[in-house]
Amino acid sequence: MTLPSLNVDTIWLAVGFLGQGLFFMRFFVQWIASEKKRQSVIPTAFWYFSLLGGIVLFSYAVWRQDPVFMLGQGTGLLIYSRNLYFIHRKQDRHPVASQTSDRT
Repeated sequence: MTLPSLNVDTIWLAVGFLGQGLFFMRFFVQWIASEKKRQSVIPTAFWYFSLLGGIVLFSYAVWRQDPVFMLGQGTGLLIYSRNLYFIHRKQDRHPVASQTSDRT
């Protein structure tokens, strides 16, 4: 059995799949959290997976030199970061209330 050659293209392809995997995980954690509460909720982990997946996919888009992909992922990064900022700002102002309402 021979292993496929490991070159730059193969490594970046793996990076792209990693980014897609992280992006998928955001939907998975959102689905699990919603099923637990029997209503649609967006857990904090959703935004972290969005940010991490977005960073990895943005890097992949830069490597591919794809401006459409870069624009889509780049604007998403701003939104994910802003949502995490709001979540942590709320937790800093009301630490007890945030811990009980955001548990998912």
